[in-house]
Amino acid sequence: MTVTLVTVAAGCGGQDRRVNEPRPAPLVNLTAAVQDDVIRVSPSTVGAGQIVLVISNQSGQPQRVTFRTDELGGTRGGRTASSPVIPAKATGRLTIDAREGRYSVSVADEAIRAAPVFVGPPRKSGQNQVLLP
Repeated sequence: MTVTLVTVAAGCGGQDRRVNEPRPAPLVNLTAAVQDDVIRVSPSTVGAGQIVLVISNQSGQPQRVTFRTDELGGTRGGRTASSPVIPAKATGRLTIDAREGRYSVSVADEAIRAAPVFVGPPRKSGQNQVLLP
């Protein structure tokens, strides 16, 4: 009876083979500081993939930070992501899946100069890296 039960259990399942898709590239954290006259981003160059921008609003006003494609007449539509409103002297974050190109990090207040960010070729897969989220 035990042999029959094991044989039946082993026969269950589909015939399709599972395709092992490579893991995406690990997230990259960038930091941004919104000051009274300028935005500073570090690092300013990163590979394409998912980016998390951690923002410190050091200005005296609430700010909504926008990370957007900085290209004119491109063949593909632009990418844009905005943070929630970040109170003065507080922090916030935004996430964007950035492809290769030039971007700017800005706020609505035109007195605060935007920061350029260059996104290079896609980063390598995290397939064989351990302890990734």
